[in-house]
Amino acid sequence: MSRPLIADIDLDALRRNYCLARDQAPHSRAMAVVKADAYGHGAVACADALRDLAPAFAVACLEEALTLREAGITQPIVLLEGFFDAAELPLIDAHRLWTAVHSDWQIDALLAYRPRQPIPTWLKLDSGMHRLGFAPEAFEARWQRLAAATEHVTDLHLMTHFATADALDAAYFRRQMACIASLRQRLEAPVCLANSPATLAWPEAHGDWNRPGVMLYGSDPLEGANDASRALEPVMTLRSEIIAVRELAEGEAVGYGGRWRASRPSRIGVVAGGYGDGYDRHARDGTPVLVEGQRVPLAGKVSMDMLTVDLTELPEAGIGSPVVLWGEGLPIDEVARHCDTISYTLMTGVLPRVPRRYRNAETG
Repeated sequence: MSRPLIADIDLDALRRNYCLARDQAPHSRAMAVVKADAYGHGAVACADALRDLAPAFAVACLEEALTLREAGITQPIVLLEGFFDAAELPLIDAHRLWTAVHSDWQIDALLAYRPRQPIPTWLKLDSGMHRLGFAPEAFEARWQRLAAATEHVTDLHLMTHFATADALDAAYFRRQMACIASLRQRLEAPVCLANSPATLAWPEAHGDWNRPGVMLYGSDPLEGANDASRALEPVMTLRSEIIAVRELAEGEAVGYGGRWRASRPSRIGVVAGGYGDGYDRHARDGTPVLVEGQRVPLAGKVSMDMLTVDLTELPEAGIGSPVVLWGEGLPIDEVARHCDTISYTLMTGVLPRVPRRYRNAETG
């Protein structure tokens, strides 16, 4: 009998979320972002499930791209942070990867390298995120330099990233869009702009390519949900079971530090799963957990391998009762709010010791 904690991955839900992203922007192409091991879901399995739908994939680095190539993924793969060393260029060339370029040293390296075929290149504009890319006043000169280097570069695109596309206050988003529009028009540049929130909520940001990421995995990235984001389906359900039940008298404490104390005679269920698996240790008392399909509150600090819930109002629950920590019936975004974090950290934080069980793989 193995430990009951598993990450249940519904690949049909992934495909439906991708189709929703694609359908939000019918005049754009939607690459599937599968960086960080597909946000903790398994990059190879997710890319394989989307191979008949997605015309391209996006990852953070060369190592992630090579993992997909070794698994037989043949679609274009974009390196969203580009290359970190000029020594990566022969592999980028050999595997026909597309690369972002955000710094002068990368341009110099790209133009010094003699590829077998010109390398598809996406030039990063810093339109206001202030992480990577060229400032608007410096962008055009770099664009013209790359556009002229036809033996080295092909399929040149303008790309950028939004800082606040998820927010209800649109002022900063509109400032970024105004910056982009000016350069886009002047250069007649094909563009890749929209992340998940912009794909869902900002049609004016839909470009030649869009980059849906976290929405593919069923998390709503918007501060204010809309009809499209409400239709997203959870892909990962983190499942476990009750492995022990304790009866506590009024006033007795549970867990490290005794943070939670029984305000009445209470039944406490112990769940296999803790921060050593990726469940956030910052989860507050009252964080919802599903037991037997019913909501019960977290009671006490999360331990490395276990967490405890209050079963007092659920007398039918006991050892072996099924538990959902997030996913089907319990949105990961809601759990994340109780942990003072975001869904991304929960998804990507599920550790390798948690087995992934893939459903509906055969239809991919």
